[in-house]
Amino acid sequence: MRNFFVFSLCLSLLTAPAWAQTAPDAAPEQILIVGKRPGPGLWKVSKDDHVLWIFGTYSPLPLKMVWRSQQVEAVLAQSQEFLGAPGTSIGLGWAQAFNLMTALPFAIGVKNNPDGARLQDVVPADVYARWTVLKQKYIGDDTGIETERPIFAGQALFQKALTHAGLGGDGDVIATITQISKKNKLAYTPTGISLPLDNPRGVLRDFKKLQIEDLACFSKIIDRLEVDLDAMRTRANAWAIGDVELMRKLSYPDQESACKSAVFNSPAMKSLPGAAALEQRMRDTWLAAAEKALSKNQSTFAMLPVSHILNPDGMIAALQAKGYVVEQPD
Repeated sequence: MRNFFVFSLCLSLLTAPAWAQTAPDAAPEQILIVGKRPGPGLWKVSKDDHVLWIFGTYSPLPLKMVWRSQQVEAVLAQSQEFLGAPGTSIGLGWAQAFNLMTALPFAIGVKNNPDGARLQDVVPADVYARWTVLKQKYIGDDTGIETERPIFAGQALFQKALTHAGLGGDGDVIATITQISKKNKLAYTPTGISLPLDNPRGVLRDFKKLQIEDLACFSKIIDRLEVDLDAMRTRANAWAIGDVELMRKLSYPDQESACKSAVFNSPAMKSLPGAAALEQRMRDTWLAAAEKALSKNQSTFAMLPVSHILNPDGMIAALQAKGYVVEQPD
């Protein structure tokens, strides 16, 4: 079943936390911050006496860091509602779930290149040579990955490299915040959207047969791992100590747009109803939930990736343009 949800894995690229601002001047920090850290302070969006507090999530973070924020705990204790982060999923009702079970045999090999091709057959020779060096360093002698499509092989390499560098996801931070919100009995409002999947067998069959334009995504991942691992540590440290100004300055080679393009331009994705306008729907859904919460609650808590918060065309900027007062943390 895990292979079947390969599309969900692809869709997660849409909300991957990214900082893409101006180039940094500071040298990368080589040592990751460990111990208990608060992360960034809360962004405040307000109108009259109603406040929406926003916590900026980010990944990757130091593996040995323990997150604890007294400000977050205090705000959650006095809030009435918790807005979930924007995201996407594939929706399956009861009938679709049954169809999924019948489609599972078609999921075998869904991550692989069509017609038995290997990475060296579909990737330019110079890029493949660079991949080989990084693969040996971070993955080792695993030959099975050589049959995978570039986008999946690249993502696997990226995750292995992060672990090697002492970096991991933000799952523990999000889980802790969720646990605190439940303890305080906040009403939870999901803001993610779901794409219907009425014919999983057909989608899987089509996806396995067709090549997708994922070479740019693969190349960007290679670029980033060659030059950016030390800078990732700097970003992780900036988040851990709540240095908002440093966060604004940081940038890196952009793999996200290339990988998103590979996903959305694939025939399998184009066949899903609503896929073409997915990003706009995500944005509209979250903004509608935020404005509704601001109108009815004295205090609301929300999570957004730092990239969405700092983006001059992002959701926080959209609220500010509508007349809400936005204050960044000190």
